[in-house]
Amino acid sequence: MTAPPALQVEILDADPAAFELAQTWRETTNGWDVEVEVTALRAVSAAVRLSVALPSTDPHVLVPGAFYGENRPAGNDRTFPRFELGAGSAVDHEGLVSDEWHLRVDRAAAPLVMAWTGPGEGGLALATEEVGDLGEQSLGFAARGGLVSLSVTAPLREFPVRYLGDGTPHEPEVRRHAFAAGERVRLRARLYPIGSDRHDYDRLLRQLHTGVEPPAPWVDLPEAAAIAAEGLVRWHFDPDPGVLLETVGFDRGIGGNDGKPVDRQAMHVGWVSGIPWAYALLAHAARTGDGDAERAARAVIDFCCAELSPSGTFWGVWYRGRGWTQSWSPLPRGLHGRTLGEATDFLLRALELHEVPAWRAAARSNLDAMVERQRGDGNLGLVHHAESGEVLSWAGSASLAWVPALLRAREWDERYLPAAVRAGEFYARFVEEELLHGAPEDVDLAPTSEDGYVAVMAYMALHRATGEQQWLDLARRAAEWTFTFRYTYDVTFGPRTPLGVYGFRTTGADQASSSNQHVHAYGLVCTEELLELSDRTGDDWYRRRALETLACFRQLLPVRDGDLNSYRGMIPERYYQTDCFQPKGMVLGLSHAWSAGVLLLGCEQAIARGLS
Repeated sequence: MTAPPALQVEILDADPAAFELAQTWRETTNGWDVEVEVTALRAVSAAVRLSVALPSTDPHVLVPGAFYGENRPAGNDRTFPRFELGAGSAVDHEGLVSDEWHLRVDRAAAPLVMAWTGPGEGGLALATEEVGDLGEQSLGFAARGGLVSLSVTAPLREFPVRYLGDGTPHEPEVRRHAFAAGERVRLRARLYPIGSDRHDYDRLLRQLHTGVEPPAPWVDLPEAAAIAAEGLVRWHFDPDPGVLLETVGFDRGIGGNDGKPVDRQAMHVGWVSGIPWAYALLAHAARTGDGDAERAARAVIDFCCAELSPSGTFWGVWYRGRGWTQSWSPLPRGLHGRTLGEATDFLLRALELHEVPAWRAAARSNLDAMVERQRGDGNLGLVHHAESGEVLSWAGSASLAWVPALLRAREWDERYLPAAVRAGEFYARFVEEELLHGAPEDVDLAPTSEDGYVAVMAYMALHRATGEQQWLDLARRAAEWTFTFRYTYDVTFGPRTPLGVYGFRTTGADQASSSNQHVHAYGLVCTEELLELSDRTGDDWYRRRALETLACFRQLLPVRDGDLNSYRGMIPERYYQTDCFQPKGMVLGLSHAWSAGVLLLGCEQAIARGLS
């Protein structure tokens, strides 16, 4: 592409004759900057849209963190926006399906929309800012009449419906600016041609991030670790029977009984609670000598290992009054492969600190069950029946979580290393095709940031075990895909919202998924792997982005009881950087076991590397 595409400037909801328009273009190293001057000739209320279009009958769209191709598979059991050619009717919109979407910029981890015109073809990227002269802005895309168009609308407009996280289509948000006669504003955008490799987003994300400083943490690494460890032991650990409760309410007076009716009386074996975060407590205790942390951690791991499912793996979730049962799966008696694999991986890490025969037996039982079920092509299965061990679903890439576990125990059994290699080979296509999906139990087969973490951990483990370059290349590519969920800029919050009052910076935070549009800290789970990836490739990008996340989530830490309307050590899952689930600028008033655990893990891994 040697010349910039034609830019259309559209006046929305007003007579175009009421405005004078002028465009100024500037060629850059790898694209063009355009500024549109809009002058109102009389007082009028309107919005302005800048758009470009390319010929296309089969486009692929990416809005980092918010939209990935079709975004929601047609058979997905959770409803959130889906892109589908020809789906332009109001009936389709009832199901959150459309061939045109306009999204507020703060839903995007980078203020960017990209479109490839077809398989094996290049395309165009359009970038802007979250806030411009007319206030908050939106990004859009549409595919109709043999064209794919990209747009910026100011002030923002969400169309055809608005997604608030509940699976229900809400009325479009339509904003207009009240122009005064003679008022002049400037709208700015950047345009970039993109190559046929859909991984070309990495080049643009690096460029957009140039010169961005990491957030300033409130506390250093040792203090953050101490706060997180205290939160896990003080608020989440229940010694009877030995669990890390998944959520604990900030307000301990609600409903009486010290807030317990608000708390989630449950524990997953991995993922949102359980063994991974017990391991983080063990690592903390090994460094600091914290006896309470060690006792709590050992009790949790003992409890998880004391009762396995009849099929030989861990159970999925423990509930008070019900005991152990299945994962959050719509498949009856289903146990989720990612949760089981992550629990087994961190159990093996715990065994490196404490040799406990019951732990070793539980790990061996889980590993043997997976090796015996592994398909000939390497697939380890997504959902497993708790009693029979039958694989109920082979979909997705989430069972890459078993690869690090198999490799940690490769000296135990000659089958484990080849099983891990076969799994790495099978799931490689998901990385290469930019289709990682299925990791969280509650988002079905949508792409999520957690899928990226799982892949990075798996392929770094394979490279560590074998030294082979192919695994390092896959780890690099998986990390760069993961960074599409990681914010490259700081969202602007209202001055009276909690995030605005405290000046919370979103750079380094990850959008959970295009379904769960809030930022979270789970990316800290692969802090060590990203730092190692940086060491092994000589590319500081992975290190910088890992440390940004570690800095980001040392903001808003309650150092003392009463801080942030909570208690010391209470750390929430959700920070609302956009209009989803709760109004933008709010913070979820629940402490999550995994949020404290993953911060503790990231801090301990960084401290072990001599960082402070």
